[in-house]
Formats: sequence, C-alpha cells, structure tokens
Amino acid sequence: MEWRTTVMSRSSAGIVSVVALALTACDDSESSQAPDVNEPANQQAVEALIQKTMDNMVFVEGGSFEMGDFGPIDPKAEGLPYTTDTDNKPLHTVTLDSYSIAAYQVSYADYDVYSEATGREKINTEGFDGKYRAPDVPAGVDWYQARDYCQWLAKQTGFPFALPTEAQWEYAARSRGGFYPFATNDGLLEQGRNFPTLDEVRESTPANRISSPHTIGLYPPNPLGVYQMGLNGFEWVSDWYDDNYYQNSPEHNPKGPPSGEERVERGASYGERARAKLVVNRRSSLPDASAVLPNGEIMNGPYMNHTSRCAVNLDSPLQKPQQTQEIDQKNL
Repeated sequence: MEWRTTVMSRSSAGIVSVVALALTACDDSESSQAPDVNEPANQQAVEALIQKTMDNMVFVEGGSFEMGDFGPIDPKAEGLPYTTDTDNKPLHTVTLDSYSIAAYQVSYADYDVYSEATGREKINTEGFDGKYRAPDVPAGVDWYQARDYCQWLAKQTGFPFALPTEAQWEYAARSRGGFYPFATNDGLLEQGRNFPTLDEVRESTPANRISSPHTIGLYPPNPLGVYQMGLNGFEWVSDWYDDNYYQNSPEHNPKGPPSGEERVERGASYGERARAKLVVNRRSSLPDASAVLPNGEIMNGPYMNHTSRCAVNLDSPLQKPQQTQEIDQKNL
C-alpha cells in the first residue's frame, strides 16, 4: 500500500466521523459530506509530494568517522590537507545514530506545492532570483524557510523531519564517512561524467548563465545514493556556526553551539571553482540570507545560492506507523 493511501485514509477517517454526527442530528433527513476545511486546495499535489519525499529518503546507518579535513589521513592526498581553512580542523571523531536523509534537494516544484498548501505566495518569482527559477532546480530559500518546510513535512507525515545537522550532512556526503573529497559517484569531479557541463548548467534556468543552479539528479549520486551534496549551491544545516567548534565538539551526535549569529551552510555557490565544492568546506550565513556590505549596509538576498534538503531522525528505515498500517489493512 502506498504512502498516498495512508494520507487518504487519515482524511477519510475524519470525514466518516463528520458524516456520522450529521446523520444522528438530522434523523431521517438527507445529508451531504461536508468538505474538510483543514484540507488544502491542492491536496492531491500534497499527497504526491509526500509520496515522492518518502520514497526518496535514504537510510544512513550510524557509525563513527573522522570529521573535518581528512587530507592528512587520506592516502590520495599524500598526507596533505585538502584546504588551508582552519574552521574544518582539527580532525575529530564523531559517532552518529542512524537517520535518513533526502536523496534530492528541495526543488521549486516541491516548494510551490508547500507554498500553496500553506497559503504562502510562491517564492522568487520576480527580479534577480526569478531568472534562476525552474521547477527542477533547487529552491532558493533562507534558513527559516528551509526549516519551516521540513517541519511541515513532519506535520504531514508524523515523522521527525528536520534540517540535518552539520555532522549528519558531512557523514552522508562522504557516504558514511569515507574518503570522498567530492560527493560524486567516485569522489572525483569531472564535467560531463559526474558533474554538469557548462552548457547543461546554462540550459537549466532562464538565466542561461554558468553561475546558475543546475537540474536536480542530472548525474549519478554518491555511493550512498544521495545526489549533488555541496555541488548545486549552498545547503543549510541546523547548526549555529562557530569557527572553533571542532576544537570542543562532542563525539556523539554533535548539534553545534547552543546559539550564534550565523547558521552553517555546506557546499559552494554556483560558478565557484572545484576546490570550493569539497565536502569538508564549512560556510556560514545569516539565517535570513542577508549580507553585510563593506559599507555596513545590509543586502537582502539573492536567495538562489541557498538551498536545502531534509533529514529524519529515526534510527531505522522509514515505515508507516503501525496504527496507519492497521487502518489500511481494514480498507483493503
């Protein structure tokens, strides 16, 4: 039985209760099925999105790995660090519980369904960001929008959807902590083989520029089955940013500092060179995706560089709740 049927079963159960009450109150009079006022106008699209999301969650078995710039312990790097950055050092042991993570970034098509279902206006439809908009490229969002989307999925499914932690993101990008400098099928980066060509990037959005998001799922995923981690724009994670956090990060399930001014992002901006796309690079941004200009002024956006994917903090592969399974069996 598909997840879509699960959602329908829950709605149907509520409608049955309404009809039963109406019959009791009206004796032998005719009754009509009242619409569910809490059901969005695009319910069918919501059900399809939930089905797709659940189908594309990749289970990540927990374990321990050395988080950070692993160049000194990677034979391919000949004992040298991959970056000169200091915020991804020292290399430190992290142990994570199992979880699931989305195989794909949230697309504009996904986010539009969510926006309509929750009565929000569609994002980035005009101006600079509008030129970089297409249904099948990552939606450009600030941290709050990314968080809210995952929380909405949690309400729709009953599963603990949330933004991944920084440690969860890196562990998955490196296919459970392996020595993968880039989150590709083989850890290397080559245009036309596991990364888009310049023409493919240009063709992905109306902007027709090489500094644009590219189509989601265009090339094979990493060995874990996750696509384009850090290769198709920055990705928000849940952690506050601290450039010294690795020096005192707890080993088990680190969640970042308790507070801060900026949130961590992983990955690279569109059009950056290959080195910027290394999975060990740490970036940060104000949660509203604004930037402080050299003259002190605040610039809001552009948002198109900032993307997201969700995780589910359960230590087993996603399955229907037992109660929902029983409902479905009764309806067969």
